[in-house]
Formats: sequence, C-alpha cells, structure tokens
Amino acid sequence: MEKAVINNNTGLTPFNPNVVDLDLNHPMAAIKFINKQRTDFYKTLTARVDAYFEQKGISQTGDLRMVIKTAVMFGLYFIPYFLILSGLLSMGWMWAGTVVMGLGLAGIGMSVMHDANHGAYSEKRWVNKLMGYSLDVVGGNAFNWKLQHNVQHHTFTNIYGHDLDIRDRMNLRFTPAVKRNFMHRFQVVYAFILYGLQTFFWVMVKDFIQVFEFAKDDADKLNNKERVLRMLGIIGAKALYITYVLIIPAVVLHLTWWQLLIGFMTMHGVAGIVLTTVFQLAHIVEDTNFPELDSAGNINEEWAIHQLRTTADFAPKNKLLTFYVGGLNYQIEHHLFQRMCHVHYPEIAPIVQQTCAEYGIPYLVNDSFSQALASHIRLLKQLGMHETLKMAADI
Repeated sequence: MEKAVINNNTGLTPFNPNVVDLDLNHPMAAIKFINKQRTDFYKTLTARVDAYFEQKGISQTGDLRMVIKTAVMFGLYFIPYFLILSGLLSMGWMWAGTVVMGLGLAGIGMSVMHDANHGAYSEKRWVNKLMGYSLDVVGGNAFNWKLQHNVQHHTFTNIYGHDLDIRDRMNLRFTPAVKRNFMHRFQVVYAFILYGLQTFFWVMVKDFIQVFEFAKDDADKLNNKERVLRMLGIIGAKALYITYVLIIPAVVLHLTWWQLLIGFMTMHGVAGIVLTTVFQLAHIVEDTNFPELDSAGNINEEWAIHQLRTTADFAPKNKLLTFYVGGLNYQIEHHLFQRMCHVHYPEIAPIVQQTCAEYGIPYLVNDSFSQALASHIRLLKQLGMHETLKMAADI
C-alpha cells in the first residue's frame, strides 16, 4: 500500500494517496483508502493521460492561455476599480462597477489563484507561488486556502468531519451525516443568501479563525513563532486590502460609509454567490456520495474511485463557462489530476470517461449549468426535509 506525500506548501500528490497521515478531528491517526477490489483503474488512467501529453509534446501545466486569462480576470477586477476612483462615473455606474469587480474577484479565484496554489499554473514553482498570492491581493490567505482545500477537501472529499467544505455551519445541511434541525427545512430558501456572504466572511473573519483551528489540530505543522508570524502576515495583508478597497475610495471620492458598504457588499455578494455555487455544483448534487468511515476509520475504496463517486462535472460543452470558471466544471478531472492546469481538462475528459466505462465506474455529469443547479437545489430541499437519505453508495 502506497503512502501519500502531503506538503502544506505545495499541495497533495495526485498519485495513489491510499494512506493519508493527517489527523483532522478523528480518533484515528490516519484515514486509509483501501483498494479491496485490487483494481488498477488509476494506474491505467494515469498511464493513458501521461501518454497523451507525451504524444502531444506538451506540459501538464499552463501555457499562454493562462497568461491571457490572468490578464482578463485581473482586468475585470481592477479596471472598474480605477474607473470608480477616477470620479467620472455616476453613482449608478459606480455600483455597476462593483458588480463587475465581484465577477472579477471570483474569476481571479477560479481561473488564476486556484491553479497556482495547486502548482498547476506553471512549471516554475516561483511563478505558482507568486500567482497563488493573488488570493491575498483580493483579501484571502493562500496558506490557509491550500491547507483546507488542497489537503483536506481534495483528500477527504464529502467525508463529514474531514472535508471542511461540508461541515455543519450557518444552518446549512450538505450531508446526511449532519443532524437535521427545524431550520434546515427552509435552507433551500436562504442558502443562496448565505452563499453571497461567504467571501465577505472569509476576508473579515474566516482566515483568523482558521489560524487557531489549524494550530489546535496541528494541521499547519508550524511552531508557535511561525504561527505568530503568519498571523502578523495575515493582518498586514488584510490591512493593505482594506486600504485600497475601502479607505482610498472613501478619501478620493468622499463617499459616505453606507455608500462604501453597499459597494463593498455588492462586490462580495456577487463573488460569494458565483464561487460558492460553482463549487457546490461539483459535490453537493444528486448522485454524488457522502461516504462514512468504517469502524476502523477507513474508506473501503481506492482513493481515485472515491473521488469519482463524490464528484460531478457540469456543462462540459459550454466553452464560455469553462473559460470563466477555470475549468471547475470539469471537477472530476481536477480531483484526479489536481496538478494539471485546467486548460487541458476538455481534452483529458474523454480519456477519463472511457476508462471509467471500461472499469464500470460511474462518471457523473450534468449536461448544463441549469441542470446542475436544479440538481443542487433539489438535494438541498431533500436534505432539509428528510432526516436521513439513502445514498447510492453507503459504505
């Protein structure tokens, strides 16, 4: 049985992580993905994908398309910002500019930061690190994001208590493992309002909370001095963010506090709804599974097959959507090959789909964005109305 190599700075190796030595509030020291069927599915798939890139003579990381996309996404965010500062816009157009900034913020997160912090933006590590800090530019923290997303979410996808993306918070029930309460029956009504608050909460509160959470669990693998320096770094970065996004506009434009707040919350509301919804359509939809650990703390399935059962693609033929969301509509391919740049996913998807068919493994896909959104809404409603749901592949 092979062991995964986890590095909090670079991410999780995508090759056969059948044992994960990381304690995330579980009494066991490790979660094991046990390949009881002795399948060579992932070995076959990776060989075919590697052969594709060798035949094409190209790298699995980004290319000129990523440079162009980076310019587009930063343009969506900063061009409206400077137009607003120019004082040439009416109040209505200023507000419209914050909507575009929200789209740009989400675009930077999905199409630039995401690949970079997975080590997929470039073959050069320093480029990945630099572009990964684009998250800090828009108010987040790259270190915390990599720890929660690269390690916890990508390893323990849809496993309650280990994948923090489905934990019980803000009265939202994303998994049958969460005990249903009275408010959950209304979550289909208020869920998207809460989605709109996610990036605001992230920027203002979440990163500070995570410093203490990761320290408590020793998930960050830092000593106390390093944690203090991290906290000071987060405070400094957020101070710079608040300065350019709120203080400078207030000084230059002489706006009232409530006008600033409306613009700020509009930007984050748009970004929060876009980002959260896109990620939900990949994991919190009908037919995706929410496996439970067995009595020994194991998942009785190969890691790669676990990813396929807990993940879904959506709108794979929508090229404009694929461009904007950074290929996150090809979430299956991303979870199987997280160090591969998303610009390659459309070509890799048929290889994954064919291999799944040969091995009799489900390949979940919603053909359109609207189909995936409807599926997410139906699942929210089902989880809110029923105490337990019979999932397709309970372990």
